[in-house]
This record gives sequence, C-alpha cells and structure tokens, in this order.
Amino acid sequence: MSGYSIINACVWDASVNEPFAATVDIDDNRITAVTAVNQPDQPDTATPPGGRIVIDGQGMTLMPGMVEGHCHPSFTNVNLPSELGQISPEEHMLLTAANLKLLLDHGFTSIFEAASAKPLLGVTARNAINSGLIPGPRMRAGSPEIGTTAGLGDERKRHLYQESFGLSADGPDEMRKVARECVRDGVDTLKINISGDEFVSHARAEITPLEEEELAAFVRVARTFEKTTAAHARSPKSVKMAVKHGIDCIYHCDFADEEALDQLESVKDRIFVGPAFGLVHNSTREGSPHGLTPEVCEQMDLYRKFDACCASYHEIRKRGIRVVIGGDYGFAVTPMGQNARDIEHFTKWFGYSNQEALSCATVIGAQLMGLADSIGYIRPGFLADLLLVKGDPTRDVSLLQSRDRLALIMKDGVVYKNATMSEAAS
Repeated sequence: MSGYSIINACVWDASVNEPFAATVDIDDNRITAVTAVNQPDQPDTATPPGGRIVIDGQGMTLMPGMVEGHCHPSFTNVNLPSELGQISPEEHMLLTAANLKLLLDHGFTSIFEAASAKPLLGVTARNAINSGLIPGPRMRAGSPEIGTTAGLGDERKRHLYQESFGLSADGPDEMRKVARECVRDGVDTLKINISGDEFVSHARAEITPLEEEELAAFVRVARTFEKTTAAHARSPKSVKMAVKHGIDCIYHCDFADEEALDQLESVKDRIFVGPAFGLVHNSTREGSPHGLTPEVCEQMDLYRKFDACCASYHEIRKRGIRVVIGGDYGFAVTPMGQNARDIEHFTKWFGYSNQEALSCATVIGAQLMGLADSIGYIRPGFLADLLLVKGDPTRDVSLLQSRDRLALIMKDGVVYKNATMSEAAS
C-alpha cells in the first residue's frame, strides 16, 4: 500500500505555540516524517517519490485527532436518565453504533467511555470497532456506573422495578461482586458514583451516598485486575474520597473546597479530572425547550452548580491539574455531536487559552487513554490520527464544532473522510 503525504498545511500540536508549515508523511498507520517548509506562502507542487497519495492542505491546519475524555456513546439523546433503561438491548446497541459513527464524523478519533448505559454495550462496541465491523473512534470501554441504593443511577421504586443506566451495590461484598462481574465482561474502565447529582431528587450533588469501605472494595478489585478507575464526584467529600482511594479519573469536582483542591493538586501527576460541563452549561443556558426553564433550574440549584464549576476549574487550571474535555453529551439538551463545544467552554468559562484547551482535547486525552506515546502529537512514530481543519483552530476553537470544517479525518492511518479531493475537482 502506498503512503500518504499531506502537503501545504500548517501543522499544530501541543508542542508548539503556533502552527508551522510542513509536509507530513504517513506509511501504514504511522507518521513517518514531519518536514518543515521554509516558504509557507509558496505551495509545494513537487510530486513526492514512490507514488504516494498526496493530500493538499493549502489554507488548512493539520492537528491530532480529538479525544473525548468523558464519553457516553450509549446515551442516546434521552430527556431523562431513566429512559435509558427503557430501551431494549438490541435497539440500544444499534443506537450506540450510530453515535460512534457520529463521533468519528466530528473528528473524535479516540474516546474514553465514562460509563456504558447497559452492561456490555461499551465492550461490544469497542470490539466491533477493533474488528472493523462498525466505524468509530478507538475506544476504552467502561462499565455501567456502579452506585448504591438511593444513589445516582438507582431508578427503582417500591412498587415498580425500573432499569436505569447504573448498577446498584450495597456494602463491600456486593461492591466486589458487581465490580468483578464488569471485569468478567471485559471492560477497560470501572466507573463508580461516589456523590449524588442535581438530577436525583433524593441524592443531590452535595450528598455522598457511597461509604468508604464500599469504595475501598471497588478500588481493590480494579487494582487486582489492572483496570482504570473513574468516579462521579461532585461533593467535597466525594472528591477527597476519590483522591484517598486512588481513583484515576475524577469527574465533575464542582463543589471541591480548598482542602479537596489541595489534595487534587498533591496527586496531579497521577490523576485526571473532567468537569463534564456541557450538561451544566446547556441546562442553564439552552434548557427551556427541554423543560429546564429558569424556574426549574433555580429550583434544582443548577445556576449555583454552574458558578461552582467555573470557580473550581479556574482554580484547577491554575494548579496545573490535568483536565480532559467531555460534557455528558447524549441527552436531549446535550445531543451527541456537540462534543467539541467543550473546547470553547474551557476558553470562555474556565480561563484556558485556545492552545491550552486544544491540548486538553488532544494530548491530555491521549494520556488518559494510556496512549501518551502513540497519539496526541504529530511526530514520527506516532499513530496517524489526524484532522485537516479549514482555518486555524488555534485562533478560533469554534471551528471544530462544525464537521463541514473537517476536510480530512484519518484514524490509524486510514482515511475516513477526505473532502480535499472533491473540492479540488470542483
């Protein structure tokens, strides 16, 4: 198979402040050369040797594929979390496959599944992608969200059994059993809900239903089987518990107090955090058509959560704690496909520069994926996960929100989309 040469593009990754003109060569699934061009204003018209396929990136920026660090591909744009339990497993798998294609369409070449809505959905999707059965990003598959009775994910009622997106376990013994069952399923990541959430009437965000011994049992299973751990943690206590017990990726941290922030900073070289801000943002700014009127948001304390999240992540940014993008997309108010909005949210609400936010969406996400030496940069030897963007996202990160702006999507050296040839023909 002949290789590719991407010419006349400006190249950006997190190792440079400004995009630079270069030719990038790809052979098989890896980048083999990045050759800077001294005169970027003069297009390269030379034919690369060896019959290579040439992709002309004139006027475009070549950047690494994006990584969604809090992804729920099996969340299918429902209005309420309980609706996820009402979808049959067969239909749910098909809807998940459609979401995975949509994510790749939007330039996400890797995703870290923050939780699967049912057991085996994520594992099955990951395996199907790896085998070539369905298109989608490279994927680390997550377990369902494991919580307790009366915690986030428990939709059961006294008079009615109701499936939801979570698995319930009470006490260390049950926690060990449920975690081991998820290991048996073949997950890469075990997810646990330590705190509640504003969308749970009996366990709001600042309540911590999970107990220390339950979390300890969960983490011991994960360590025994060498699985990554992720946690839903909004309350100050839940963040401190996550740090104490060695959780790898701690989501939300909205109400982290000074002590919790200090503890996060003390392990910043080991852990990742993710605000999952999209749901908070859209609920409070765009929620009225979905029943989240200003009155409802006020009643649910969502405006307070919004302000707390912004304050926490301004501080988290200043402390140099690694943050990944991903905003709980997959609800009606946060439809799948909007995922790249998080990059602009980081710049508008948390004080990140454009380059810092783009780094969160590329190299920091690569580290969370456990692929820091393979993706996230445009370097010889790295996997060819690449995007050609019409324009310069280091000047305007909102460009990445439009899939029409993505002229080329390459994953693992395979061209998934190439609009440069059709444009040249026209």
